[in-house]
Amino acid sequence: MDTGTNQRIKPITAETKEHLFIGGCDTVDLANKYGTPLYVIDEVTLRSICREYIEGFKEYGNIKMMYASKALCTSAVSKIIASEGFGFDTVSIGEIYTVYKAGIDMNSVLFNGNNKTQREIELALKYGVGRFSVDNFYEAELLNKIALEKNKTVDILLRLTPGIECHTHDYIQTGQIDSKFGFDLSQIDEIVYLIKNSYKNLKLRGIHAHIGSQIFELKSYHDEVEILIKEMERIKTVHNIDLDEINIGGGLGVKYTENDNPPSVSDLAKTVTESMKKYSGEIHTIYLEPGRSIISTSGVTLYTIGSSKQVPNGRKYVAVDGGMADNPRPSMYQAEYTADIANKINEPKNEKVTIAGRYCESGDILINDIVLPKTEAGDVLCVYNTGAYNYSMASNYNRVEKPAMVLVNNSISDIIVSRESLDDLISHDSIPDRLE
Repeated sequence: MDTGTNQRIKPITAETKEHLFIGGCDTVDLANKYGTPLYVIDEVTLRSICREYIEGFKEYGNIKMMYASKALCTSAVSKIIASEGFGFDTVSIGEIYTVYKAGIDMNSVLFNGNNKTQREIELALKYGVGRFSVDNFYEAELLNKIALEKNKTVDILLRLTPGIECHTHDYIQTGQIDSKFGFDLSQIDEIVYLIKNSYKNLKLRGIHAHIGSQIFELKSYHDEVEILIKEMERIKTVHNIDLDEINIGGGLGVKYTENDNPPSVSDLAKTVTESMKKYSGEIHTIYLEPGRSIISTSGVTLYTIGSSKQVPNGRKYVAVDGGMADNPRPSMYQAEYTADIANKINEPKNEKVTIAGRYCESGDILINDIVLPKTEAGDVLCVYNTGAYNYSMASNYNRVEKPAMVLVNNSISDIIVSRESLDDLISHDSIPDRLE
């Protein structure tokens, strides 16, 4: 039976030869050539999952795929995803500017987020963003004011909280009633009235919700579609406004460890399209915003192992040259990962160790109690499924340079994000004259 790309731990092209190979490239050679920590993106895997989404929903006929750029936003990644027929869900002017400079059709870009600034709104209008997802009353008033000043009419969706709580980490739930995102259902009439009667430079096209991330329960999507469709019908009845667009967000889970069992993209497509047919008599435009499930599996991170510590009658800690600054998810979410020793990929796994980061925090642990071949300083550790929310959440904690990123395909590797230098670290520092 075929396995969906998001149901794999390793990239599609991962091979066991004398070392671990990805995209036809020896990962040990990549570590030696580019240094570590190193983010690696497998182009075949990335394109494969994009095509699974397009194929899965093709029978619905009126679907707009919007990659959630917050998962990983670089110029090269954006170029690849756009070439596969995706638009972009963005949440900052930095993400908007990245896709703009990458040559993306800006009409296919949605601007999301709960506290867009005036500068961001003005620049988004300048760059021609196709949709705004309006999150709150303040934003609606501000967006209308700026649009009026610029003599523009802005196509918008209203983001609402549908009251659905998914079984995921509290920090990545976004659709429950007690959330910082979106309008509560009880507030919809008020904002629709304002748009209809006062905010003449806003054109309401549809509604938007996002119920969370790393979701394994497809019923959550079924419930979301039911709530959104019924709300659209209620708005038509109460306000005489025909809405045609429904954005159900993203959130499909991926397989970080053998204990994870996410549904496939085709399973998601079946649930969403059947729910739309059940609750809607019309073929509305559906926006879908996958992020993690698009980019996560294609990415791995390579580290070099350094020191180790055996606690008497306790754990053995093995330290790598990265950690919470290039992957904060274990510290933030208690996220779990799978890893291999790339240069010992054929050796038996007989040593239980805990992979520790290099940063000055006791909580800087990447993987607890993983069984690997006997580790030594200089070994190359490959952590799988790190494409999403690793680089995008990376920091310069302890004043350490951010890693490089390479794209691999057909035995070729290309730098797509350069490693930061020491001069990069201090490039925005300044010393007042009075301190000289």
